[in-house]
Amino acid sequence: MTQVFNFSAGPAMMPKAVLEQAQAELLNWQEQQTSVMEVSHRGKLFIELITQADKDFRELYNIPENYKILFLQGGARGQFAAIPMNLIGEKGKALYLTSGHWSATAAKEARLFCEIDEINILEQSDTLKVANLDFSNVAEQYDYVHYCPNETISGVEIFDVPNVGNSVLVADMSSNILSREIDISKFGIIYAGAQKNLGPAGITIVIVREDLIGKARKSTPSIWNYEVQAKSDSMINTPPTFAWYLCSLVFKHLLKEGGVKAVEQRNQAKAKLLYDYLDQSEFYRNTVAIENRSLMNITFTTGNDELNAKFVKDATANGLQALKGHKVLGGMRASIYNAMPIEGVQALIAFMQKFAEENK
Repeated sequence: MTQVFNFSAGPAMMPKAVLEQAQAELLNWQEQQTSVMEVSHRGKLFIELITQADKDFRELYNIPENYKILFLQGGARGQFAAIPMNLIGEKGKALYLTSGHWSATAAKEARLFCEIDEINILEQSDTLKVANLDFSNVAEQYDYVHYCPNETISGVEIFDVPNVGNSVLVADMSSNILSREIDISKFGIIYAGAQKNLGPAGITIVIVREDLIGKARKSTPSIWNYEVQAKSDSMINTPPTFAWYLCSLVFKHLLKEGGVKAVEQRNQAKAKLLYDYLDQSEFYRNTVAIENRSLMNITFTTGNDELNAKFVKDATANGLQALKGHKVLGGMRASIYNAMPIEGVQALIAFMQKFAEENK
């Protein structure tokens, strides 16, 4: 049987070693003769698990002590609403930097809760390119500035951190969290759905600077109130315990594999391999400017919709799954998150070469 490589944009593949450990422990976690899904989330063993997960995640991402880590539900979309409810204060409005579908979706949701200004920072000419990132002259009139450093659909990544002066910078890192080293201290809030680099769908991580907690409007539901969640260790209701457990295993696995520095090196090598092939190909093309090419989501097309559909069908038959591009953009998309081995990228390139030869 052909080895299967899963290029899904999310839920995405997880490290094999993590799944194997979860499988081995499924019926007997911590010698309890029961699953982690079946124990009390307030019991001693589960509290030890989440305490260690917090410690491991801090070590992995070099998170300063003056930041809280919340493990919440509702996905990144839930945070689209929670952020304005928690951060809008005396200034009464926020600035949204849009560079694609998800940053624009976050801005649309925020309009339900506060006044916002929106600036499109994506230049669209022959290639997709991010324009100016210096907003220091305007940012301080806003309670916060929001952006999405990696647009999953288009494959646009912003590697430089926007300059927002003393304003609060908020980042939706759902699709590139833990993929490369960053300076957490430059951000007020970082949030991410787990289903790409952290674990399975169903849990969302919010990294929030402590001075931003306790400012929620009175009408904020308890489940979205950062102060309530922080005081309750993210457990004002029963949390997604199995998803939290799997995230804890991913953290340990990444630490064992050399941490985020080593992860970044592997991600750069994988992305370079595929982009180098695309750049020399006359059959496929990528439309993102070199300086904004995502390490996580690599988009490409043949320029022919029928040929694109045939590519996806044939790739699936050859064990290369989920390469169909998002319906918003079309074409193909290879999501090569942390768990994707370089062998998967090599197998994809080999198939692309064969397909190109057969379909000239």
